[in-house]
Amino acid sequence: MNRRNLIIGVIVLILIFLWIIRPKNNPNMTPDENVVAVHETQQEEAAAPAKVEIQNLYNQATNLNRNNNLVESKEVYQKILTDYSDYENIDRIQKEYEDINMRLIFSNTPAPQTVIHEVVSGDTLGKLAKKYGTTIELIKLKNNLKNDIIRIGQRLTIWSQPFNIFVDKSQNILILKNGDEVLKVYDVSTGSNNSTPVGEFIVKSRLIDPVWFHNGAIVPADSPRNVLGTRWLGFDLPGYGIHGTVEPENIGQQVTAGCVRMRNEEVEELFNLIPQGTKVVIVD
Repeated sequence: MNRRNLIIGVIVLILIFLWIIRPKNNPNMTPDENVVAVHETQQEEAAAPAKVEIQNLYNQATNLNRNNNLVESKEVYQKILTDYSDYENIDRIQKEYEDINMRLIFSNTPAPQTVIHEVVSGDTLGKLAKKYGTTIELIKLKNNLKNDIIRIGQRLTIWSQPFNIFVDKSQNILILKNGDEVLKVYDVSTGSNNSTPVGEFIVKSRLIDPVWFHNGAIVPADSPRNVLGTRWLGFDLPGYGIHGTVEPENIGQQVTAGCVRMRNEEVEELFNLIPQGTKVVIVD
């Protein structure tokens, strides 16, 4: 009998303990609201370790960036973007990742996409740009060249992998890519009344400070009426291309006559990267 009473007593104590530690319902909540509250608490508890891991990775990435270890910093940013895509501050991480990409592209830091070319007799920047599928502008910027003169024996860091461009009309964005990798996303304007063509195009012409031919008139580059802005990347479809703007306040809207319009400072950045022959894909 004593053994039975002891067992009953233990069971009672266990039940009392479980009752004490049970999740407390808020008397002001409905049963459904209590379930939601408990679920949200569980989600927060599960997310806590992830936030710690993200913060650790972010600290690592920024420290590497601060010390100019750009390739390693980029890899850590990529891990955050891949493994924690639902992170609440993922847009900030994406922006910093894009900044790292641009620094890598324009600096002489060795990267998987670069080669070191030692200048030989007969080399010119134009020949090297054509050989490696890049632009004279990018070779000069990467190597801090003040003019087009290069010397025999000089070692140049050259970006050797092709860029490609993807334009999404519905979102008014232009994506700069290297293969399948997204390097940077730009806000753009596209054509009103769905006038921007869709399909695959090739960059056929490149112009600095383009003249605009409009209704039989020639609008000079420095005219405030020249809607082309400071750069022109023309497609193999006559009359269409990517260009700058004199109305930056309209970027992000469908307001053009069919071209893809960018802020001048951003189209200038893109222009430095994009040689003739670059593929452009435009979708609705």
